[in-house]
Amino acid sequence: MTDTGVSDPLDLQEEGGALTLRLSGRWTLDTVLRLDGELRSLARRPVERLVVEAAGLTGLDSAGAWAIRRTLDQAKARGADTELRGLPDSYRPILEKSVVPDPTAPVAPTSGGGLFAPLEGAGRAVLHAATVARNLAGFFGYTLVALAGVLVRPWRLRLTATVAQMEATGLNALPIVGLLCFLIGIVLAYMGALQLKQFGASVLTVNLVGVSVLREIGILLTAIIVAGRSGSAFAAQIGTMKVNQEVDALETMGLSAVEVLVLPRLIALVIVMPLLTVWADLAGLLGGSVVALFLLDMTFSQFLIQLDAAVRFWDFGTGMLKAPVFALVIALVGCYDGLRVSGSAESVGRYTTRAVVESIFLVIVLDALFAVAFAEIGI
Repeated sequence: MTDTGVSDPLDLQEEGGALTLRLSGRWTLDTVLRLDGELRSLARRPVERLVVEAAGLTGLDSAGAWAIRRTLDQAKARGADTELRGLPDSYRPILEKSVVPDPTAPVAPTSGGGLFAPLEGAGRAVLHAATVARNLAGFFGYTLVALAGVLVRPWRLRLTATVAQMEATGLNALPIVGLLCFLIGIVLAYMGALQLKQFGASVLTVNLVGVSVLREIGILLTAIIVAGRSGSAFAAQIGTMKVNQEVDALETMGLSAVEVLVLPRLIALVIVMPLLTVWADLAGLLGGSVVALFLLDMTFSQFLIQLDAAVRFWDFGTGMLKAPVFALVIALVGCYDGLRVSGSAESVGRYTTRAVVESIFLVIVLDALFAVAFAEIGI
């Protein structure tokens, strides 16, 4: 057996074709910077077997985990048998998340253009959407398990964080939601009045505004605003924590990132979304009433009487049924994309944009499915 006497955090022993690396102390960025050249040199040595003994580690960050995984992967790529021994369980989440890009991995072929390029692009978009849907379903299941754990042990719920998220996603969103829905109510009533006036049915403008706002406009506009405002915030906040390794630190301490970061945002948004929808409905109807007052010469009492005759309970109830579902989708997509961030601020921006686009797309798809389902059951 040959002892090469390598520096303290890295002890190297070689016997026959087997190489054993004994790691000790804190493997953090400073250690990796000091030993990086030596590790790269070791990775190029022709050995049949590489064993990494990690029982002596007293500290590990993402840089250290990345260096260990890179050494093992490079030895394995040369055909050597590799083994990692004795790594404390508290460090395994960091190591599992330290993925080293494979420079030899095949690159997806680029489109060759031509007549079939749009069809190829559509196919890729469909495959991407299917992949996102599958991953979201898995994340949803994982979140349900965490939620069940919190329901069994309610003291684990981060109540302060949940209330803070309710303020950020609900209370602080009231002005923008109210203003936009008020303006949309004005536009809808104005356009409807101009068209219905040609048939002598101006009074039906109230019916148009009431049914449209309560069934579709209120909830859909609220969901889009929340997706752009809160969904992007979820992705950016969690993504920034990923870049700063705060999520890794949580998991190293034995805390669940889903329980600490996802559940407070999910629960808060599910609670405030129906309330925001009620606020949006009131603002939209108020906008419609303003047009009725000045364009149709109706009094506010006449507007309310006509509105009461025009709408049914389920015109309002359908929006309330959709609200928590949309909130669930927006929160899941925002948190899921935030947890996918890795490496840089550019990644944070990319996944934040993706969270908004995916949330709005899924909300519109679900709204169409709800419309068909409600029509089939007659509400």
